[in-house]
Amino acid sequence: MTAHQPDDVVVSIDVGGTGMKCALVDVAHRVRHTERHATGRERGPQAVLGTILDVAAGLAATATERGWRPVGAGVVVPGIIDEANGIATYSSNIGFRDVPLRREIADRTGLSTAVGHDVRASGLAEARLGAGRGRRHVLVVPIGTGIAAAHVVDGTVMAGAHGAAGEIGHIVVRPGGPLCGCGLRGCLEALASASAVERRYTELAGSPATAAQVAARLTTDPHADQVWAETVDALADGLLTGQALYDPELVVIGGGLAESGEALLAPLRDALGKKVTFHRVPEIVRAELGDESGCLGAGLIALDLIERTEEKA
Repeated sequence: MTAHQPDDVVVSIDVGGTGMKCALVDVAHRVRHTERHATGRERGPQAVLGTILDVAAGLAATATERGWRPVGAGVVVPGIIDEANGIATYSSNIGFRDVPLRREIADRTGLSTAVGHDVRASGLAEARLGAGRGRRHVLVVPIGTGIAAAHVVDGTVMAGAHGAAGEIGHIVVRPGGPLCGCGLRGCLEALASASAVERRYTELAGSPATAAQVAARLTTDPHADQVWAETVDALADGLLTGQALYDPELVVIGGGLAESGEALLAPLRDALGKKVTFHRVPEIVRAELGDESGCLGAGLIALDLIERTEEKA
């Protein structure tokens, strides 16, 4: 097994619908260098792929210029990801369809490359390095424009048979409820995401407000109080199903809605506690790593790939 040096780094890229968070992460999980780039999805999937390849090559060059040794790369994207084969199977946010991302990056940079799902990678980082460190069974639930989850057991994310595990946002919690982007009605995402909070508040109040503004108006605005109560109740139902399926000891809430802190978490703990029957109530905490988690997760999957490769050598 190769002994890694303190200045060995991996290229880490978290591709979002509008921007890319990019970093060089060392073997001690320290972020040595960061960059931000526009995804430019309006230019089409080939242009997005070209940008990813340019950024990856640029980060590797930056590492070399600074006297660090690039030893691998990790890239995470949204959508359905075939992690075993390194293929972005379906990603509506950036237009990818069956893109052989691992091969493309490895060919461009010469680095062993791991490709993963953005939420699962973010959850992996949160479970290993953030709020879930030291715990064996962790469910990380980012709540932003949408809702997803990463189920992490003993430091490994469960991806599912087809790379689609963790879609907790598409559990139907209110049959016949609001139409979800997936085509179903009453999905958790359609009722309790940040965008759902904003939409519901506008319906009730007749004027728009962001989820953060709704949270700030609690106890002073009856419309905000109603929206928040509905949101918490739907989230509690979604987590109850998640608890039945995954039985985590810890639930980590992240994403934009978690920025409201205990204004969300305290009533959520109370609501879930009132709904459980035979289930064990998990501890519910706020995520710690913020928007660095995806980049750190990309670094972790790259380091994991290197370790597996060396173990087989």
